[in-house]
Amino acid sequence: MAPSAEAFTIGVEEEYQIIDPVTRELSSDAIAVLQEAHKTLGKEVQHEMHLAQIEVATPVCHTLAQVRSELAYLRRTVITAAATRNKLIAASGTHPFSHWSHQRISPSERYMQLDEEYQQLSREQSIFGCHVHVGLSDREITIQVMNHMRPWLPLLLALSSNSPFWWGTDTGYASFRTMVWSRWPLSGPAPFLSSLADYQSLVASLIAVGSIEDPTKIYWDMRLSERFNTVEVRIMDIFMTIDDAVMAVGLIRALVRTCYEQVVQGIPAPPVRQDLLRAANWRAARYGLDAQLIDPLAQSSVAAAQRMQQFLHFLRPALEAQADWEEVSVHVHRILYEGTGAARQRAIYQRTGQLHAVVDFIVAETAKGSR
Repeated sequence: MAPSAEAFTIGVEEEYQIIDPVTRELSSDAIAVLQEAHKTLGKEVQHEMHLAQIEVATPVCHTLAQVRSELAYLRRTVITAAATRNKLIAASGTHPFSHWSHQRISPSERYMQLDEEYQQLSREQSIFGCHVHVGLSDREITIQVMNHMRPWLPLLLALSSNSPFWWGTDTGYASFRTMVWSRWPLSGPAPFLSSLADYQSLVASLIAVGSIEDPTKIYWDMRLSERFNTVEVRIMDIFMTIDDAVMAVGLIRALVRTCYEQVVQGIPAPPVRQDLLRAANWRAARYGLDAQLIDPLAQSSVAAAQRMQQFLHFLRPALEAQADWEEVSVHVHRILYEGTGAARQRAIYQRTGQLHAVVDFIVAETAKGSR
């Protein structure tokens, strides 16, 4: 497998909802909650686009056990901080019924500039994701690794789907967050890039035409991090439970490691068409794991369970090299059996007929395993 120079370190960012315990609405109390959380977490917790959102970031981790421990600590601490302000914390890609018109933009220069530039898109961004960083020291190789990763990312979206409701309506999508996010001009699948110079040329062109100010405004499903020597995978909804999140981190690290091996062995990356990847993303966002998924490499549709088996087979050597195979594969099969976050949210609504009950369920699941 990979040489020791590549540690494949991992870091996770999660975006949480702040919830009013009486109305179950989103609550624009990030400033007060952050003031409390900063006492313990410092820079590990920060603002997001809206004042009903906060984001946490783990330190650099080396094992899934570390990831689990850090996410448990972060969730526990944020939940406790919110409770001191009589608020709750929830992990879902969208809120089941809160409306954009009741949300407030965070008063930081970055987010105010985004609001000025993108207008209604910014105002409707009450969506919540999970980003995973995997360490790679050579940025030229990282570009090639990303090329190999492109066809597999829709599977991560399907597994993460956790946003079926929007403004009080069942959208029919498993990940409606993806549909909201896809309207941004530099979102969606990363392009096939021939080299680091090719990437740098694209960034320079985007800056020259005034589309972006810097590369941090590129919001592809995965990107070359500008802050760290990492590839950052951004395609996923936030996971409702810590167990789900740890599973995804294991899959992503194994995917990066597997694709790294392909690069160093000189295996060329398939130049999958952008529109085919967008179609695969849409299918994953629409159905989650409840219908056939698109295999962009074979250019076919495959039953979700079969496609996940292909994914696990592809990643098994890397998962076994990290001693992660049993934990990750068992949990993938559990999600195939029990359903994604979206399916579990819908089950609560079908049983109760109340979106308030869905919020209560999400809050309880968010805290599970954090204590």
